[in-house]
Amino acid sequence: MNNNSFSETFNNYDEYPEVTQSDLDRAKFRVGLKPTSNKQNITILLDTNLIEYFKAKAGENGYQSLINEILKQAKEQEQLHSNLS
Repeated sequence: MNNNSFSETFNNYDEYPEVTQSDLDRAKFRVGLKPTSNKQNITILLDTNLIEYFKAKAGENGYQSLINEILKQAKEQEQLHSNLS
């Protein structure tokens, strides 16, 4: 095995393009071969009546997903109002 080709490849870093923020934005981060989740586990205390409301509203879709979607919409609405001001 010729070690020269290996060392030549890795000694000349100038040949590799710089990684930009755009590259990172398009990147898919994985652990092993599985994509990582964009969600984070947290513990949050909510009023019992809110939990019951979202469970009834969500049905089989899952109340946590519904709460997540409602919070995303609220964030987007706030950003929209901020941009208009």
